[in-house]
Amino acid sequence: MIPSTARTARHSRTAHHSRTARSAAASLAATGILTGAALLTVAAPGAAAATGPTAGPAALAAARHAATEPTTLDTLARFFAREGAVTRSAAAPRIEGAAVPVNTLDPDFVAGKPGAPVARLDYLATTAVSSDGQKASLWTLPKKGKDGGWQVVNIASGDDETRYAAEGTRRLPGGTVFREPQTDAWFVQKGTKVLPLDRDAVRAVGARGTTLAAYRARVRAAYGDKLPGSGYARSGKAGGYAPPAAAPAPEPRTVTASTASGTALTATSAAAGAGALVVLALSGLTVLRNRRRRETP
Repeated sequence: MIPSTARTARHSRTAHHSRTARSAAASLAATGILTGAALLTVAAPGAAAATGPTAGPAALAAARHAATEPTTLDTLARFFAREGAVTRSAAAPRIEGAAVPVNTLDPDFVAGKPGAPVARLDYLATTAVSSDGQKASLWTLPKKGKDGGWQVVNIASGDDETRYAAEGTRRLPGGTVFREPQTDAWFVQKGTKVLPLDRDAVRAVGARGTTLAAYRARVRAAYGDKLPGSGYARSGKAGGYAPPAAAPAPEPRTVTASTASGTALTATSAAAGAGALVVLALSGLTVLRNRRRRETP
């Protein structure tokens, strides 16, 4: 069930320019998707490792169940109808496939902490499809408490999460699929190998991929001085690292973000609920995460 408390969204023009929340929130509020405007707060960076979501079979099943609840499907119908492509009554949203774990570049890996994995789990995602073929990603997090319940906290256009999870499994079975937030690039890692899953990732590591050690050196050089607690983070800057060559203007990916006291939002999962990994203090993608129409390499 999507909490009925305040929801907010932002429109982001590019991956490295400033954003404004009010106009997008007002626009989505007019469609009935938003009920207010409030920003999510990110917890302490160290919290996720101890209290973040897990991706075992029970959690994946619970996340998918949350996506199929009647209130969620009703909100999906409004989401798909927001631009008039289909009416709310005709949207007939359905949940397609299983929930998948969504991982994001781990700040501890960037910092060079011994034994740190390349990425940490942010949230679980499930794909919804409307009668006219639109797709949306439902982001789920655990409810407060230990009952094992999960709730949908965001709805985002497109199916990046499940699509790249499938592509990563195809390219490197058993690997960890993850996203680098500033470049919005998707990768898969297993052992000492890191492979690109989209064009942004190809630009970063080449079509044949790179070694884990080389990837660590790259992200440390790019983000090492922008981690939580750094002078960069304390200065309040949000743009962070951007590649030297300007990327093509991305198409907006609409996201509704909800907050509730019953939602277990930890460091990276709180950022995921807001549509961005702000614990790295470098993401230019805030509450509305843009995604380009792109193909796998």
